[in-house]
Order: sequence, then C-alpha cells, then structure tokens
Amino acid sequence: MRLFFLSLKINIDLLSRLFEIPTKKYHKFEPLIQTKKQMQIPDNLKYSKDHEWIKVEGEEALIGVTDFAQKELGDIVFVEVETLDETLDKEEVFGTVEAVKTVSDLLLPVGGTILELNEKLEGTPELINKDPYGEGWIVKIKISDASELDDLLDAAAYKELTEA
Repeated sequence: MRLFFLSLKINIDLLSRLFEIPTKKYHKFEPLIQTKKQMQIPDNLKYSKDHEWIKVEGEEALIGVTDFAQKELGDIVFVEVETLDETLDKEEVFGTVEAVKTVSDLLLPVGGTILELNEKLEGTPELINKDPYGEGWIVKIKISDASELDDLLDAAAYKELTEA
C-alpha cells in the first residue's frame, strides 16, 4: 500500500512538471471518511422485535421488513409468500425473503388473514432495499385481534432495540 502511494506521488510530480501544475495540494492524502446512512424509523408505524413493521389502516394493515432488517440482509433477490387467504397467528411465518447472503423467515407481528401480496415484489424484490416503508411493503392483512398491537414497539423503543 505504501508503495502504491509513493508511486502515485511520483506520477503526480512528473505530471505536474510536464503540465506546470503546482504540486503542494496534490501531495496530501486524506483517508475517506465513510458515514453510516441514518436508519429510517418512521413514527407512524409499530415494530416487532423480529424487525417487521406494521402500518394499521382501520381493521387492515400493511406489513414489511424494517430498514434495519433490509440493511442486515443485504441485496434482496426474491420474496416468497404462499399464505394468501390464510389466517395465521402472531409470530407465525407468512413467507420468506431471500438475499444474496441468506434466506430469512417473515413473521406476522400480529395475527390476521393475508388479504393481498405486493405483486411489484415479484419482478422487483429490490424495492424492499430501496423503499422498505413505501413500495417495499410485503403483505396486507385483516387484523384478527387489535389488542396484539399493544405488544409491539413504537419508533423510540425499536430504535433502542437496534442500537443495543
């Protein structure tokens, strides 16, 4: 690595002489500072400890995976949900998400009947990576027991969970 920087410096010196460019500003090599993109945790959602989110709309709800989960999974390449029209219990597997590195089960944060699948994910599963709380939603359910929502985390509690 040191040899590379020495070689680079020599090449810059040669170029600067050929083109009469002052070299002082080119000799300083500063390391790149990578900043971690701020994780999104919308306040209007509830969260499970398994990193699913739920957006309640009356007796129905949209469910997807959190920004934290999609970052941990990496590039998502396939989503499988074979539970359409089935009634499942809280924390029961409703599908799987496949990333380049791994396959992960999707768990319902509350019990309910799977009403609809996000058909966009069939051709573009990477929507989960690009927009986990918008176009990357996975299923729509009819909630069986609204009291189960009380067991879920709000945004502040979920943030604390992910930072632990």
